[in-house]
Amino acid sequence: MNLLMSVGSIVAIVIVAVIALLIIILLCWGVGARNNFVRLRSNCEEAFSGIDIYLKKRYDLIPNLVETVKGYAKHESQTLENIIKARNHAVSANTNAEKIEADAEVSTAIKSINMVAERYPDLKANANFLDLSNQLKQIETQLSEQRRYYNAVIKKFNTERELFPKSIIAGMMHLEKAPYFELDSDEERKNVQVKF
Repeated sequence: MNLLMSVGSIVAIVIVAVIALLIIILLCWGVGARNNFVRLRSNCEEAFSGIDIYLKKRYDLIPNLVETVKGYAKHESQTLENIIKARNHAVSANTNAEKIEADAEVSTAIKSINMVAERYPDLKANANFLDLSNQLKQIETQLSEQRRYYNAVIKKFNTERELFPKSIIAGMMHLEKAPYFELDSDEERKNVQVKF
């Protein structure tokens, strides 16, 4: 009977040890998963701040470009006012979603500056306009690269957030699905037509 009690005690101790070990493993996994989400969220914020830098450069360049165009295209004032209005809306955007929406408006507005320039050959030959246009092209290229980086980071974040069992930790942290930086307008999705 003593032997039976000893074996029962050993089994109970082993069961308690296994349960304690499982709890420790689950806690370590939970802490690791939470820390991973914190890192991913920081990466998302850092990626969007990179976009913000290029958007600010772009928004600072637009008034100079518009002033240059104004000298050549006085009767295009409505187009130019719309460009400035889109720029001002973008500058005042606060949330990431508002910034993404405002960026789409500015992209469309920039295309209208290029269309105005096409109608005025003297403007296209102006050194100041050419310099500003080249700066804008560089910024657009850098912005495009930063958007791709942002979307890659967001994809990783959203995927990790939805995978089970990490989705439990994400739910406890109240993590929301992050928005991609996408083309919003049908105009931006159309194929570019080249005419000679």
